[in-house]
Amino acid sequence: MATPSISKAQGPATAVSSVKPAAADEDRGYLVKVGDQAPDNFELVLQDGTKTSLKELRGKTVVLQFTASWCSVCRKEMPHLEDMWQTYKDKNVVLIGVDRDEPLEKVKQFHKDMKITYPLALDPGADIFGRFAHKKSGVTRNVVIDSTGKIVYLTRLYDEKEFADMVKVIDGLAKKS
Repeated sequence: MATPSISKAQGPATAVSSVKPAAADEDRGYLVKVGDQAPDNFELVLQDGTKTSLKELRGKTVVLQFTASWCSVCRKEMPHLEDMWQTYKDKNVVLIGVDRDEPLEKVKQFHKDMKITYPLALDPGADIFGRFAHKKSGVTRNVVIDSTGKIVYLTRLYDEKEFADMVKVIDGLAKKS
């Protein structure tokens, strides 16, 4: 009798474990996953009026930081991103904060208040955000994209270990370029 109950227990457990990674990804709110080509059919308009795109940045490591001025976790993470930016900005790495659905003047003030040097891009209607994550999910996310346009790392919220792991990935990519 013990054998059939173990067999039954293993069947559902196997099915559940094969679903867990997808459920974890859904909980994080992402529409993309590591290994996907990053969506690149949009333009980034920076707070200083300049424009760029992921297509134009091909050949560089790109970090998109999804943020907003009202997000306390984003504000906590940004000094760490600034430190990372200072380390890698001259090593073929681009960091762009993508500010979720806020007007230009607010984005400029946020940039100034946070004392960051990396640029912020406008994201009216969270259109860019919605290409990477469900629009109803929260900001405070980083998407690391390699020089070929492939997503190589995703973060959610600010977790010191996850952030340190992201920096290791960026360091490895910077050393390759």
